[in-house]
Amino acid sequence: MLALLLCAALAVHADALEVRVPESPAVALFGTDAVLNCSFSGVSEFNLSELSVFWQLSDTKRAVHSFWQSRDQLSDQEERFSNRTSLFPDQLPAGNASLLLRRVRVADEGSYSCFVMVQTYGSGAMLMQVAAPFSKPLVTWGPESALKPGDVVALTCVAYGGYPEAEVLWQDGAGRNLTDNVTISQVANEEGLFSVKSVLTVILEPSSTYSCRLMHPLLGEEGQASVTISAQGLVFPPLALWLTVALAVCLLALLVALAAVCRRKIRESCEEMRAGHKGRMLAKRDVCRSS
Repeated sequence: MLALLLCAALAVHADALEVRVPESPAVALFGTDAVLNCSFSGVSEFNLSELSVFWQLSDTKRAVHSFWQSRDQLSDQEERFSNRTSLFPDQLPAGNASLLLRRVRVADEGSYSCFVMVQTYGSGAMLMQVAAPFSKPLVTWGPESALKPGDVVALTCVAYGGYPEAEVLWQDGAGRNLTDNVTISQVANEEGLFSVKSVLTVILEPSSTYSCRLMHPLLGEEGQASVTISAQGLVFPPLALWLTVALAVCLLALLVALAAVCRRKIRESCEEMRAGHKGRMLAKRDVCRSS
């Protein structure tokens, strides 16, 4: 039915309506309601029953929303637009044929054509782009312990839930762009929203600051996350450790000294015992001789 009506509209030989749609792409936020603007003029007063409005996808010609005989005609509507579209009936007599699209999805992105027929015929096509902001970037790194200058460290920047794909830029503490040793992957979920992951591999300096900047191509907004990594070479033990080592050395020295003293005392005692035993033996021998 819709195809027949469009053919009939194309066969109208009167002067065409002036149908106006935006020249620049309209940006619709994912999950929100969007209005695709379309207006017409150049006709005298008319009854609503004389008006026909058709919205369709420009590439596939699938019906998005149709209106004629003073009411919506949705039997030919593309299934994915079911219960998500409407016109502004009270504004149709004033020349407003705009379309309200509810709960915008990534799949809704594309070119839409607005056809209007009342006494004469006119049409226009416009582009709708879908945008979803990314989450705030998060930067992690590994390994996270025992870092020292010269170590190779992998910095990972992640963000979620955005559309379309984002641009990721790494910078050092001086604001210089880092383009070497950078990888990036962006994966879409079932709703078409992207998760972005970028990995920067660096050789660590004693104290290094790195920033991950996320730029959205449509919303113009930017998220940023920074991280400062400290690495040390030879690290001296803290005071408590020095005191522990000193006490251990002193105790060891004390034990060595005590062992030396004990050994000397034992040796002296043994010599005294041997001397006493020898004296007794000599005395006993002298007694035997005298008898």
